[in-house]
Amino acid sequence: MAEQPTGSDGGGVDVSVIIPVHNCRDFLDRSLTSALVQRVNKEIVVVDDGSTDGSADLLDLYAHYHRGVIRVVRAEHSGGAGGPRNTGLEHARGRYVFFCDADDHLGPEAMERMLAVADRNGSDIVLGKIVGHGRRAPVSMFQASADRAELGTSAVYNSLSCFKLFRRELLDRHRIRFAEGQLVGEDIYFSVHAYCHAKVISVVADYDCYHLVARPDGSSIMQQPSSRDPLGWLAMIRRPIALMAQHVEPGPLRDHLLRRHFRLDIFAQLGAPFLAADEVRRKEIAHEVAALCDEWMTPGVMARLPTTDRQRLSALGDIDRLVRLADIEAATVWRRLTGLRWEGDRLVVEGEATLDGLDGQGGVALVLRSRDEEAGEVAVPAETDGHAFSARIDLAELTSGVWDLHVAVECEGVVRLGRLGADRESGITRPAPRLVGNVVALPYFTRSNGNLSLDVGGHVLTVPGSVRLTRTRWALGHRLVIDGAITVGGDGIPEAGAVRQLVWRERHTGRERTERVVSLPGGMFASRPAVGRFAPGTWDAYLELELGGPPARFRIEADADTVAEPRSWWRGPVRSSVRPYATAGKGRLSTVVRKITPRALLRKLLD
Repeated sequence: MAEQPTGSDGGGVDVSVIIPVHNCRDFLDRSLTSALVQRVNKEIVVVDDGSTDGSADLLDLYAHYHRGVIRVVRAEHSGGAGGPRNTGLEHARGRYVFFCDADDHLGPEAMERMLAVADRNGSDIVLGKIVGHGRRAPVSMFQASADRAELGTSAVYNSLSCFKLFRRELLDRHRIRFAEGQLVGEDIYFSVHAYCHAKVISVVADYDCYHLVARPDGSSIMQQPSSRDPLGWLAMIRRPIALMAQHVEPGPLRDHLLRRHFRLDIFAQLGAPFLAADEVRRKEIAHEVAALCDEWMTPGVMARLPTTDRQRLSALGDIDRLVRLADIEAATVWRRLTGLRWEGDRLVVEGEATLDGLDGQGGVALVLRSRDEEAGEVAVPAETDGHAFSARIDLAELTSGVWDLHVAVECEGVVRLGRLGADRESGITRPAPRLVGNVVALPYFTRSNGNLSLDVGGHVLTVPGSVRLTRTRWALGHRLVIDGAITVGGDGIPEAGAVRQLVWRERHTGRERTERVVSLPGGMFASRPAVGRFAPGTWDAYLELELGGPPARFRIEADADTVAEPRSWWRGPVRSSVRPYATAGKGRLSTVVRKITPRALLRKLLD
């Protein structure tokens, strides 16, 4: 084609946004507008895959008003997204490409943020956070942003959709293209191939980059019941697995990638799809799963599987047992929080839990999962009486971070988890923070769903506490001697090692000075800041503590009676004055420092 690459500064194209279109007129405005507002040098390559609903006319209108940015390529209807995406790739001129479906849309800063990460790290693939609107979006790989996510140890391979930023040179060099002639899974083949060659994979998890939207009429391919036909899916997934095995040698990395395929592609067909099938199809599904296991299952993969899937593996010849496992997996975990309190340094959690409609249930436990560490999990046994349970969480077993509480119900060797706290008896409120040693623990209910979590160290919650001035006085060297007392979480007294430093922050410039603090028994402290050496300004006093997480700062509370009188002195020709005071209203320690030279004094007198 004759068009030259254009961008906001007339330079080369950074990102080619490729949008396949087939009868999506009702969604095109939002999708195209979301691509147009991206603040990067871009082109938008729209491949009209034989639309008959007026999409073609709308595309011509957009291309007319956005010449040099939107290009429309016409194609015969192919019956799937793979062909149009490949056509878009052949016309793309950007350093990177991003695939966007016509019924989805981008966050306003998506390309800007993803491109910045790609350029900073030399990324071959950048995963931007995906959020769902009526459709399920992947979450495991978006727990935290990462400049470099390792394929063999992270969760990035769990996401095999094509809604990512790809380096075009990588795709062209290895001839990475979509599988054509199939309705579903064409992007799995593409993404698997790209992952196998990518040297740097990055993740943007702190911004909603891609919005996955369900059509109200359910007309998209992925919303059709046939898109998840279990036998069709099992037949489709063979090709991507074989492709991955061509590029990844046997060993831990291949086992890690195969685990994803077995959990999410293969054994998933023995869940809800298995229950929905008739007896004949159940035998066919089990047969296909067994064939894939015979070909690709290794001891390394088996060791990585959850308990349910290991039981399925051993029951592939027993259809009744597979049905029972699917029933257990599909059962609702009913749970209710009935009590929450501290007993010493242990958090007592009481509740009720059961699997609806199933007999043969075993024990109940609490499972705490770390938000920061993918493998971070602590199981706490519970005492049971019928459906009622009681568990005591020992804070010493938890590392610093945020822990989400789940209730685990065991049935025939299968453990089912359910988030705990949203359904709770009226009157249950979060207990006060508790200081254990020098670590603060803050139970709380999440804002979004009201589930119970435990913040160890004050990572997402503000640590409540009080630092109160008991006395100030002047000492030699124009030092302001400060004595005070500390409490955390109501009545907790931190040990000596928790007190970090005294911080003075200048109110207008934000400049900070730190001073040494001496910890004393009973939560007392003392400091001797040389306030006479401070630069002119108004300085607010904070005490900084280490409580098992990020440094916690507390404003020092003061009464007028405990604050020393102002002091002035001459040092050579300069007159310094320091006025400690308790602020109006809340009464907090601040200090005004002024320094006047003879010239400034004369100017003041003349004014």
